[in-house]
Amino acid sequence: MIKQLLKCKKQFSSTPSFFNNFDEICCMLFILLSWIYILVTTVNLGIGLNRITRNSSNDDFVVTVFKGLFLATILASFWAIFGRINWEFHLFLLITNLLLYSKFKSDINTVYQSFASDFLKLSKSLQLYLAIVFFLIVAQCASIPFIIDNETYYIQTIKWLNEYGFVQGLANLHIFFGQTSGWHITQSVFNFSFIYTNFNDLSGFCLFLGNVFAIQKLNSYFSTTYKLHLIIGLLPIANVLLFQFISAPSPDIVVYVVSFIVLFYFIENYNTISIESFKTIVVLVLFLFYCKPTSFLMFLLPLILLIVNYKKIRPHVFSCFVLCLLILGLFITKNTILTGYPLFPTTSLAFNNYDFKVPKELADYHFNQQRLYRFFLTKEEFHSLSFYEKCLRWISMDKISGWFNVLSVIMVIVLPYFIKKGFNQRAYWIVYFLMVVQLVVLITTSPQFRFFIHFNLFFGFLIASLIVKKKRLIQFGLYLSLILVSIMLFFPIKYNYLTQNQLIMDNSKFSRRNTVFPHHNSKLKTTFHTVKNGNLTYFSPENYVFFWANGNGKLPCVNVRQIDYFGSRFHYVPQLRTSQLKDGFYSKKWLPND
Repeated sequence: MIKQLLKCKKQFSSTPSFFNNFDEICCMLFILLSWIYILVTTVNLGIGLNRITRNSSNDDFVVTVFKGLFLATILASFWAIFGRINWEFHLFLLITNLLLYSKFKSDINTVYQSFASDFLKLSKSLQLYLAIVFFLIVAQCASIPFIIDNETYYIQTIKWLNEYGFVQGLANLHIFFGQTSGWHITQSVFNFSFIYTNFNDLSGFCLFLGNVFAIQKLNSYFSTTYKLHLIIGLLPIANVLLFQFISAPSPDIVVYVVSFIVLFYFIENYNTISIESFKTIVVLVLFLFYCKPTSFLMFLLPLILLIVNYKKIRPHVFSCFVLCLLILGLFITKNTILTGYPLFPTTSLAFNNYDFKVPKELADYHFNQQRLYRFFLTKEEFHSLSFYEKCLRWISMDKISGWFNVLSVIMVIVLPYFIKKGFNQRAYWIVYFLMVVQLVVLITTSPQFRFFIHFNLFFGFLIASLIVKKKRLIQFGLYLSLILVSIMLFFPIKYNYLTQNQLIMDNSKFSRRNTVFPHHNSKLKTTFHTVKNGNLTYFSPENYVFFWANGNGKLPCVNVRQIDYFGSRFHYVPQLRTSQLKDGFYSKKWLPND
């Protein structure tokens, strides 16, 4: 159907009056069609994963979809070891879909029926809210990508997966390619690159699922007054912040949304954990880790549940243990193929016999530079600071980074009072402890506020739930957030009061031209020129783009300024291992007089 629509666009592009009507009739139709397919596929796979892990629970609809996304990611990861994630994989996925539906037709239909029933139980106001949020999310997904990392490695990482799968030593070409996330693997499955090139919208799909989960809990709160449901139900108010992440496949979004679901399941089931709930928590935490390794501390939650309920859970833990080993194996395999380091970006372990291993000087530079950049310090200055001095430096960062850092510290200080006042249960104190540990790890490793937002949101809504309890006031907050999101989506806004980064100074505004056909995956308006260096011929963006930028250039794409910099500083240049791109890259040592 998408191919037919593309033909329609070409056929009628010379008749503007018709095509304008076509735009109005088919508002953002491409994204909607892709999401329908993703939804059907992930429900089938979610039920399949439950059967694999021997989980007999009737999951929440949203949780089933996330389990399906996780299984799709696992299957694609195995596939990418041996080949590209392209139409061949989708043929395999289609066959898998048909087999799963024929095998578990009754269970799958029950999931849809349960969701339809739950939706009809929502108040008219909340149904309307979800409808408006859906429209706004699709509109945001069709607009210009906002996140800078999309231009540095998201687009290119997904392209490499679509064309070649995991490529040996790919990080030698651009060190950021070694950070290939599980979420990028998921996006490479569902961007349908062999049909259309502008799908980059899985994060929007994820955020809408988070809104559905939250609104269902909020509706439950209105009848039960259960405070945990209110905490989760307030998540859509954060759309004002989260919308800027969804026009690109940012792993942060899946961390924020799935973390809320994990925290809900952990607190809800802490005192009376069932085997099914424990397995669900394990699956979701594994998905978090594979998408964003900085969320590894979330493993403490199922570990604590296992310790507290050891006798009950032990006989059923084998499938969870096997799944953990599987994800760890995929994580190590992915990193080893791309970089030569099983635990990249750390370089504590390495396979020295691989010729494609990234030189340790380059890998260490990347890992250390991420920390130093945020502190605006040299390596010597950073290591001379005590932990207390690093904290002060971290708090005093400029604009939005500093604001969120100060907010995090304030949260840590005041939360014990609020938890003791209204949530004095062991489960909440464990989550608070996890927050403190995560904050300490954040300051000492990668001081970026976006790695901590989910904790700020969760405990911020916890405090709000003690203050705002009336239904009308809560609904007012929800619709106020819609108004703010709409303003940010449809009107130009300068973010100079939030950041000094010129690349993200303007908001990602929706344009009418994107009503049917989404904006290109890149916001960079640049041309590319061919550069030859040894046996490597690559495409480089023009010089006016920033140092790490790649944009949407043809493979292989890397900034010539970057190649020249690492060549002059470390005397390494990337080269092809053979005459074929699929065989990967290595770093060749050279001297200036060579």
